[in-house]
Amino acid sequence: MGDIFGFTPADLGVSGLLVLVVLLILTGRLVPRSTLVDMRDERDTWRAAHDKSETARQAEREMTTELLELSRTAGHVLTSLPKPREVDAGADVAEAADR
Repeated sequence: MGDIFGFTPADLGVSGLLVLVVLLILTGRLVPRSTLVDMRDERDTWRAAHDKSETARQAEREMTTELLELSRTAGHVLTSLPKPREVDAGADVAEAADR
C-alpha cells in the first residue's frame, strides 16, 4: 500500500491507524457510502438537466436562425415594393384617386 500523509500503514500501528482514519474523515478523503451515492445521484441529475438545457438551446438556436432568414426575406420583399405616390393634403380624395 502506498504512503498516506507520508506514512505507510505498517509504520503507524493501531493508534496511528485510528488517527489516520480520523484525519481522512476530517479532510474529506473518507466519506460514508451514502454520501458518495448521494453525490453521484446529484451529479447525474445535474448532468441530465444540462443535457436537456443544451437540447433546448440548440432548438432555440435553430428557430432563431430560421426567423432571421424569414425576416431577411420579408425585408427584401418590402424594399422591392414600389414607392407610394404622394398625395396633396388639400387635394380632394377623388382627384387623388384619378392620379
